[in-house]
Amino acid sequence: MTYNETLNWMFAQLPMYQQKGQTALNNKLDTILSFSAYLENPHNKFKSIHVAGTNGKGSSCHMLSSVLQEAGYTVGLYTSPHLKDFRERVKINGEMAPKRFVSSFIKKHKSYLEQNQLSFFEMTVGMAFYYFAKKKVDIAIIEVGLGGRLDSTNIITPEVSLITNIGRDHMHILGDTLEKIANEKAGIIKKNTPVVISERQQETEKVFIEVADSQKAKILFAQDSFKSNYNTDLLGDYQKRNCLGVVATLKQLKDFTISENHIKLGLQQVVQNTGLLGRWQWLQRKPKIVCDTAHNPEGLKLVMQQIQKHNFKTLHMVIGLVADKNIDEVLPCFPERASYYFVKPNIIRGLDAEKLKKKALGFGLKGKAYTSVKTGLKAAMKMSKEEDFVFVGGSTFVVAEVV
Repeated sequence: MTYNETLNWMFAQLPMYQQKGQTALNNKLDTILSFSAYLENPHNKFKSIHVAGTNGKGSSCHMLSSVLQEAGYTVGLYTSPHLKDFRERVKINGEMAPKRFVSSFIKKHKSYLEQNQLSFFEMTVGMAFYYFAKKKVDIAIIEVGLGGRLDSTNIITPEVSLITNIGRDHMHILGDTLEKIANEKAGIIKKNTPVVISERQQETEKVFIEVADSQKAKILFAQDSFKSNYNTDLLGDYQKRNCLGVVATLKQLKDFTISENHIKLGLQQVVQNTGLLGRWQWLQRKPKIVCDTAHNPEGLKLVMQQIQKHNFKTLHMVIGLVADKNIDEVLPCFPERASYYFVKPNIIRGLDAEKLKKKALGFGLKGKAYTSVKTGLKAAMKMSKEEDFVFVGGSTFVVAEVV
């Protein structure tokens, strides 16, 4: 199969949470453990850092990778979802896995994948772990897909675990309170393995402390131990919180030589070293056009605060959501004083733009509906002047269509 044929097979035949939602979530680790055993347990052949959290885990993973690259290590990086190319999920030192590797891996193991009905995420995790083991990386940064306790990545035994924060996202799957969500994410805490919590939150700190104690794991709340005096090329004030967790995590690594200069350079060259996209990313300067992948209340509130720090005459909001999102919690995050362009991301789960428009009106958000992200952004650019600000977001899938 060609690379495109391989991707079409993967997307069409096997369920994927990002496309189909909750029905694609497999709440057991048995399948990925069996697949890993079939692949001769690649997850046991490299050192790792495991990263979970509601917001900031993707940025934190890329920061960690960038710093370790600056320190001279060969670093695997597994993240999800991707924005433009599937291979963004599997990188070594910022380089995506070759197309031929993806095609050959699927071709070689296709019979097993079909017979055992692996989910898209399970096969991708197995692929990434196999690739990192084959290339003998010094360490791999592994991002949790959803939750933590039952996530397919949770078969590794990391050098240190990082949990960025807890917010109200995927509540229909992870639990209807912050405490329940925290308990799911605390599932990545391993016995006698240090865990760093980027932000101390009153509702969740007790959960983390109790789980860490039960696992005899050293726990460190980053904001209590480090000052936010690090700068990063990832724009947005909210990245300062991520920096704290990243630095604290790096300080817990044993048998790795990482200097302050490595940390400073790594944090300042994240995009260059890793190719990260979609985090407060500038698309244009006149008018100002920015996109961001924030898609839950906590993340969106931070992004809206960031927008207000800029000078502009009129704010234009190109917004799209997925259908299974809790709209009543998300829409209040957006400002009423703005012109809205409601769009539908080009995925099965994309929320119809007209439905979004109607729902948004109940929260005082007024605008027009457009059939695609492209037409919505085009209309916003046509209506905006040089002194205006255009924001594109609401969903990772909206951003994927504009970067």
